[in-house]
Amino acid sequence: MNESIPQLQSYDDAALEQAFSALAAEVRDGAAKLSSAEAQEQFRLDWLGRKQGRLKLVSDAWLKTAPPEARKPLGIRFNQLKQQIEEALSGGNGSTSATATSGALDLTLPGTRRSIGVEHPLVRTTNQIVSVFKAMGYSLAVGPEVETDYYNFESLNFPPNHPARDTQDTLVLASQESKPLRERLLMRTHTSPVQIRTMEQQAPPLRIVIPGKVYRNEAEDATHLARFQQVEGLCVDTNITFSDLKGTLDHAMKALFGSSVKTRFFPSFFPFTEPSADMQISCIFCGGKGCRKCKHSGWIELLGCGMVDPTVFGFVAEKQPAYDPKKISGFAFGMGVERIAMMQYGVSSVGNFYSADMRFLEQFA
Repeated sequence: MNESIPQLQSYDDAALEQAFSALAAEVRDGAAKLSSAEAQEQFRLDWLGRKQGRLKLVSDAWLKTAPPEARKPLGIRFNQLKQQIEEALSGGNGSTSATATSGALDLTLPGTRRSIGVEHPLVRTTNQIVSVFKAMGYSLAVGPEVETDYYNFESLNFPPNHPARDTQDTLVLASQESKPLRERLLMRTHTSPVQIRTMEQQAPPLRIVIPGKVYRNEAEDATHLARFQQVEGLCVDTNITFSDLKGTLDHAMKALFGSSVKTRFFPSFFPFTEPSADMQISCIFCGGKGCRKCKHSGWIELLGCGMVDPTVFGFVAEKQPAYDPKKISGFAFGMGVERIAMMQYGVSSVGNFYSADMRFLEQFA
């Protein structure tokens, strides 16, 4: 297509008319053959290519060498030819056959509907949990994922020799040895530090729910990951009792899993609560009759909870005197989002949630 452009022997109107008419005829012939997107792109490159396009060659051969008095009529015809080429590409060149077969954009057709994304199953489960507690008057609280040893351990009543402080259990940032222990940085192992930070900033009464990502140095398997999602909660006021804790969690579990779900509590231990408990719910798969998923016990352990240890209030009282353990009390709880999502959606391996496998995620669309 990009054969050489002949030199003009004359610049009078007759010679210019003849030269540009020949080029216009080539444009019409080419436009009539635009039967595919590939042909249309080749046509564009042949005529409008920046280096070897026909218009570039015409400009170099005719416009740049024309005498001053001929440049105006040459420029007018050159622009007309360029307009004809652009109309051919847009399907507006007046040729019925070219318009019908060139695949040009038809503005009267309905647009392509873009698919709307949906929440990731873990995001959806987190939002469901948070919404349940928001309906009970809890506020949302968040905090940093990189924490100090003080907020992650010391202020939560973990003694200096507690196993959780060891790097075998906690992901500690490098080059922290020169700092005092309480100032060393680590990836938070729970969202509980947000409880301390919030109490330091707000006086009681306080009701917060805390979703977030946490990190632990664990071997990954079907039910464990080194990073996972948690939702914790904290309620502090005067005369808060264990009965308030049981009633709150029982209501939350019924809101999440249905009104037929039952709850029960067993003694446990957490450094930051006393007394502490593990809460179980009746198996949502068999209704408490016993099945493989509940190990034929009829119950599924779901979360840890307890009354806030007065020692924790003592740390907070250094900055917020309103948290006098002799005058106020409170309870806290925490649950893993992945565990609840696995129950809700019947997923056997927690790694599926982080695999980015669209075949798996599209099931929840």
